[in-house]
Amino acid sequence: MVIITAGMIGVGKTTLTGKIAKHYGSKAFYEPVGDNPVLPLYYSDQKSYGFLLQIYFLNKRFAMIKKALSDDNNVLDRSIYEDALFTRENNKEGNITDTEFGVYLNLLDNMMNELNDLPKKAPDLMVYAETDFDTILYRIKKRGRDYEQFDNNPELEDYYLKMWAAYKEWYRDYDASPKLKIDLQKYDLENPKNVETVLGQIDTALAKIREPKDVEEAM
Repeated sequence: MVIITAGMIGVGKTTLTGKIAKHYGSKAFYEPVGDNPVLPLYYSDQKSYGFLLQIYFLNKRFAMIKKALSDDNNVLDRSIYEDALFTRENNKEGNITDTEFGVYLNLLDNMMNELNDLPKKAPDLMVYAETDFDTILYRIKKRGRDYEQFDNNPELEDYYLKMWAAYKEWYRDYDASPKLKIDLQKYDLENPKNVETVLGQIDTALAKIREPKDVEEAM
């Protein structure tokens, strides 16, 4: 079983990943943020470091998804399947040139083709976390990473808003695997009862996904 989590910065995705991994006794692969030397540079100068950041993330996410699909029983905190979303938005904002975007897409295409040679071709389930935009801003402030703070930085807040809107379209169009939307505003994971409810929703989704395979095997 391979589960990937997806969602906007600050939505609570990393916490969700940890809860899922503990629930299923699986290994969690976390997004490389704390040890990312490019990320603070990007927030200080998006136009100079946009392409470098996306190549850094693409390389890390490719290694993570390859390992997860080659092994068994893993949960990934963000994955290669949503990587292009950030690159496309950076291209729209002028942080990545059209030439750089073309190079990125060719590299991504080669990587995705390589995944087709693995025994498992795609995740079993994508769990998408969502809240309203005000909650996103509140949680970004609460976790306190200096380079993410948007006070007196309306351009950064506007970037967050654009990404929040872009994620809605990304979820609608995602078709690499079965998917499930989790409302982490309604079910704040600081409440243990909400954790139980969310994990129950994931259990139910996985049971439905496995049901046809079980019937086929029984026949």
